[in-house]
Amino acid sequence: QVQLVQSGGGSVQAGGSLRLSCEVSGRTFSGYGMGWFRAAPGKERECIAAISRSHNSTYYADDVKGRFAISRDNAKNTVYLQMNRLNPDDMAVYYCAASPLPGWGTHRYEYDYWGRGTQVAVSS
Repeated sequence: QVQLVQSGGGSVQAGGSLRLSCEVSGRTFSGYGMGWFRAAPGKERECIAAISRSHNSTYYADDVKGRFAISRDNAKNTVYLQMNRLNPDDMAVYYCAASPLPGWGTHRYEYDYWGRGTQVAVSS
């Protein structure tokens, strides 16, 4: 059974940085495209970043492009989300997810496995 264990997150002041990690166990990590989603209060869960199996292709939502960076370490079975220049609009619960797609997907139905989520709070 595939498990995704998230770490990182927490509270930060506007302009600060946080790094989220997501370790995958149970299957070959390199066989999954990985994504980061977030759900802000009252909003749908949306994909903000994704990375292909071989990490040679990435996707970023427009509102995080240039501030967030997704990366993966296949030797550590871990995907990361580095978040810089955080602002209150970034406040949400963040989820990592694993997809069988060779590339990356931006829709929830393209992902088979999910982490439990981690809260990110940004104060102004």
